[in-house]
Amino acid sequence: MLKIDLNLEKITAVLESLEETIIFKLIDRAQFKYNRCIYIKGKSGFKGENESLFSLRLKHQESMDSIFGRFCVPEERPFCKNLPKPRRQIKLPDTGIRISDYNKVNLTQQIKASYLKLVPRICLQGTDGHFGSSVEHDVYALQAISRRIHFGAFYVAESKFRLNPKLYTSLIQKKDKRELFNSLTRKDVEEKILKRVKEKVISFQSNANKTIRHIVEPEEVLMFYENCIIPLTKQGEIIYLLNREMEDNK
Repeated sequence: MLKIDLNLEKITAVLESLEETIIFKLIDRAQFKYNRCIYIKGKSGFKGENESLFSLRLKHQESMDSIFGRFCVPEERPFCKNLPKPRRQIKLPDTGIRISDYNKVNLTQQIKASYLKLVPRICLQGTDGHFGSSVEHDVYALQAISRRIHFGAFYVAESKFRLNPKLYTSLIQKKDKRELFNSLTRKDVEEKILKRVKEKVISFQSNANKTIRHIVEPEEVLMFYENCIIPLTKQGEIIYLLNREMEDNK
């Protein structure tokens, strides 16, 4: 991992690039039908296993990721608990993040719940038999969404704190969540993000062969950003700031 530049403009550029990853992952998932059975407990096809195929795929993916050290990075927060410890020797550069436990900012359960509501809206209804591929793409999409939300939560909050430490220190000491929310909110920026996301969804599918490709409605992705990604990012920023270690900013 490269050292993070806490310049707000560069952090914003990273978030913008992550939009494209999310959009492509959602389009990839939408090429398979909803396949509702993959989300039902006891229907995984694994003998003696009561979890859903989706839950099993997510757990095994994250177990492997944990062994390789994925969750040592702030923005990579796990969906599953009791994962194995990393087996690699990992030494990260100073990220600039000032919090003792990254999992104090873990919004994965809210992310998963919102994502599972999105899937039947972007996929065709019914069953196509591609259960393994469907859950594989679910996991990759979930991880991309989570990475974007947590990257924003950690790095946007830290960058804004450094731009105005006096203001944020005061709000943190008062535990004033409402004013923290107001200070972190920029409606003009959010509107720009939503407009850009919609345009990208349209652009990325403009040359698709509609006889074999399922087209994702741009409005669905826009609403997912508006109702999930943006608000959860701000929620994460507030959690981060309220848990930020202040020793070096007295």
